Order: sequence, then C-alpha cells, then structure tokens
Amino acid sequence: QVQLVESGGGLVQAGGSLILSCAASGRTFSSYVMGWFRQAPGKEREFVLAVNWSGSSTNFADSVKGRFTISRDVAKNTMFLQMNSLKPEDTAVYYCAAYYSGAYDTPKRNPSDYRYWGQGTQVTVSS
Repeated sequence: QVQLVESGGGLVQAGGSLILSCAASGRTFSSYVMGWFRQAPGKEREFVLAVNWSGSSTNFADSVKGRFTISRDVAKNTMFLQMNSLKPEDTAVYYCAAYYSGAYDTPKRNPSDYRYWGQGTQVTVSS
C-alpha cells in the first residue's frame, strides 16, 4: 500500500512555471512507477508523464514534451513535476499516481494501470 500526497498547485500566468511535488509513504521499499495525470472540467483524465523506479525511462504526453520535466528523489520517496511555458489549456486538477513494477520497466500511460492515487492539486493558468 502506497499513500500519495501532492502539493504545489496554484494560479500562474500563461508562460509561467510551476513545480508540483508528490510525496509517497507506506510500502515504499518496493520499486514502483510514479506518474502524473490531469483532468480538466468536463474531460477525461489524461496521462501527462511518468518515470520508472530507476529513472532510466520516462514517458511523456506529446502535449507537454519540451515543457514539462519529471524528477524523482528516491531516498525521499518524492517526485517532482517541473512545468514551464504553461498554457491556459494546461489548467486542470493534477494527480500523482503509482503502481508497483520492475525497476527498469517502461512506464505505462493508461490510468487503469495505476493502483495508487493522490487527492489531486489544482493548477490554473490564466491567459
């Protein structure tokens, strides 16, 4: 069992930057993939990006390539989402998610593959 808590959301102007954090607790001694999803009002939850336990593989949605980066502090069981060049269409509730996997497995993009979820944090980008 893994518990996830996001932080760092807020209001930012278009073109600005924001960093989200996701802290994991519980059964964190096993390897797991951590990822970010987002959900805008009236839309389905969509994949943003994810990283495997070893950090050897990341998976990005095309819409955020070149703008968002992911990093992970394994010792602190914390993942970070650096969001640059934000656009109004990035406005959504951002969710941290995780599932147990091999340390070098390619991260999956389907939300149904992720077993553990945080409560979400709102990101609003004004134009």
